[in-house]
Amino acid sequence: MVNNMDSMKKMISLLVRNRPGVLSHVASLVTRRGYNVESIAAGPTENEAMTRITLVVSGDERELEQVTKQLRKLIDCIQVRDLKYSEAVTGEVALVTVVVEPEKRIEVMSLANTFGAKIADLDEKSLTLQIVGSAHMVDMVITGLAPYRIKAMARTGLVALPMDSRENKEALL
Repeated sequence: MVNNMDSMKKMISLLVRNRPGVLSHVASLVTRRGYNVESIAAGPTENEAMTRITLVVSGDERELEQVTKQLRKLIDCIQVRDLKYSEAVTGEVALVTVVVEPEKRIEVMSLANTFGAKIADLDEKSLTLQIVGSAHMVDMVITGLAPYRIKAMARTGLVALPMDSRENKEALL
């Protein structure tokens, strides 16, 4: 983790050719240059020939400018776009297994219900929640689960798309 007071986060959306090794190339380019990767998520797009990668990196302003420039040099990158959080639709999925006795289960289910989380698995001593929402919302649910023992957790990392409503408004101006 970067402890520099000037540290910032940058969200980058990449559209890349759907080829073996592309994600590895992106990750190695970023880590080889010493940039701190906060989150990286990749998945298919509406076009099966392309993959969208959402990358969140942290560093100072100069370092963050360099990340985008370096990514644009990759042969398999079709589009590299810096996204502002205020101009993007973002989401994350988390699966969290909590050890909880039957008498405390209602409390955890109530917390899950408050945030729209779903119960994905349940047994005598634990339950697994599926949480879908912004990274902030996922963090809030996990904080709410702190009084219980989290047995296992997996998070996808941030995925993002530009807000069409923002882009269409700017195009009209």
